[in-house]
Amino acid sequence: MRRVRVRVPASTANLGPGFDTLGMALSLYNEVELSDEGEGLQLQVEGEGKVELERAGERNLSVQAAQETLRDLGFQSAGLRVRQINRIPLGRGLGSSAAACLAGIAAASRLAGVQLSTDEILTRALPFEGHPDNVTPALMGGLTASAIVAGRVVASRVPVPAYLKAVVVIPDLILATKRAREVLPMQVPFADAVFNLTRLALLLTGLATDRPELLAPGTEDRLHQPYRAALLPGMEAILEEGRQAGALATCLSGAGSSLLALVNADGEKIGQRMSGRWQREFGIENRALVLEIDREGLVYIV
Repeated sequence: MRRVRVRVPASTANLGPGFDTLGMALSLYNEVELSDEGEGLQLQVEGEGKVELERAGERNLSVQAAQETLRDLGFQSAGLRVRQINRIPLGRGLGSSAAACLAGIAAASRLAGVQLSTDEILTRALPFEGHPDNVTPALMGGLTASAIVAGRVVASRVPVPAYLKAVVVIPDLILATKRAREVLPMQVPFADAVFNLTRLALLLTGLATDRPELLAPGTEDRLHQPYRAALLPGMEAILEEGRQAGALATCLSGAGSSLLALVNADGEKIGQRMSGRWQREFGIENRALVLEIDREGLVYIV
């Protein structure tokens, strides 16, 4: 019997203007363990999404990714045991699906005795996700910029100051990525496109050159957040609350429903301010976490 275990971080995408291109790994982790034992599929899930993910069976994303990878690599076994320990909440804009498919692919390849490159893992993960903004930081760690060029994922790490942390405010409100994309327009005004390009330039410059004063204007967005605000009562007010509480910048995390604040101090206080007002004023039950920027990405656990 062989056994492989991997750990994959959560991720937050977009960071305001970097729609479908920027993503950053966070210190909240899922683990997946694969072993070729028994007969048929044995699936055990602990933590977030337990009931839903166990019920899914072979439609469970980690299972799908693992079985597809094993078939492609010619690995045959009478049984497959999959154990998931989930800490990343589902449908909250924190990269749970990216973590799931990456874990399945990476663990399966190691179980089959094949060492896949970063490019090969990203290529296999892309059909599950459709875009690379979450899978690249979850695999590579840190902040990444990525794009699909000539059918393949091209990605690079972006420098991030060592002191930077993230506050994520996670509501008891699931927002499916499909629904969050449906509210976006097919076309946007030319001025809004230019606006986002200038803000993206400020954000990347602020991070790479350690100029925190550029992060607040650098996370402004006109391409997706204004449209998604209608799906999240109080979103704009709570983002402003975070800025008033001392955050360097605030934005929607991925497609939502979580909100993100980039901080260099007082993360607990900022999280409490944002969380308390969201619940008090808008009736949105939630929890706030202060997380490190994960610098490792996916790792194999011995």
